[in-house]
Amino acid sequence: MSLIEAPRTPTRGRRTGGINWEKWGWIYMRASGVVLLVLIFGHLLVNMYLGEGVKAIDFAFVGGKLSDPFWQVWDGLMLWLALIHGGNGMRTLVNDYASNPKVRRVLLIGIAASTIILITLGTLVITTFDPCPAGADPALLASICEGR
Repeated sequence: MSLIEAPRTPTRGRRTGGINWEKWGWIYMRASGVVLLVLIFGHLLVNMYLGEGVKAIDFAFVGGKLSDPFWQVWDGLMLWLALIHGGNGMRTLVNDYASNPKVRRVLLIGIAASTIILITLGTLVITTFDPCPAGADPALLASICEGR
């Protein structure tokens, strides 16, 4: 008969110092989850329920929102928190279920790379979005473009 170890028995040796990244990842997941609830439900409230609802969401609506610094910060926070939250969750799953160290390393590098790429691209869209592109149909543009 084989001996089953206690559930909390460390398998990789004891820590002797330094930053406990697992603890800070755990804390981040809880804190970012709470903040994301506020950001996501605020986003849904503004986009779906206030005004004319989902039928009002078009290029002009998005252009108007992304030209306002408040919404740039709101959407930027939502993007960063959600992607880091999701990447950290995927990292936890890989650490729990990938037993081969080489496979684990490849998966973790892939998660980190995709998270960094998506954060970079999303941040570029939010911060460099031009709601008044040259040559666009004036009927589709936001009202802020009328004077340009």
